[in-house]
Amino acid sequence: MEYEDIVRILAPCGLSCEKCFAFESGEIKFHATKLQTLLGSFDRYAERFSTLIDPVFEEYPSFKKLLAHLTVGDCRGCRGGTCGYKKCGVITCHQKKGVDFCFQCDAFPCEQTNFDPDLKRRWIDMNRRMNEIGVQAYFEETKDIPRYV
Repeated sequence: MEYEDIVRILAPCGLSCEKCFAFESGEIKFHATKLQTLLGSFDRYAERFSTLIDPVFEEYPSFKKLLAHLTVGDCRGCRGGTCGYKKCGVITCHQKKGVDFCFQCDAFPCEQTNFDPDLKRRWIDMNRRMNEIGVQAYFEETKDIPRYV
């Protein structure tokens, strides 16, 4: 895949926008919509199944609500001007610095991301790996790995 195409898929932090639950044309939205269709009117069955098969089906209303949320992804990606994480410091910073990815900035790693400790660790690891092997090799290495690991 060409570098320009990868830049449209990977956010400046290194995460794949396509794999985000909020991405408008992402895999999660696609599969959630498909599952919602396949379940149809499962509500009444879940109620019956909670006594006939397993009490876990009592949780179906909560699951259905979450599933519905996963079907409405409307984010166009970080580079598309919308990001679900409103506090993200990377979006505006990479534009100001004129870099495609954080590792390309002289100040990397910095304290401007506003990431929680887990995401900050992942951000540093992703960008160090991109710097080490190149953006295209990094994309190939990670394209089949789930975003939420």
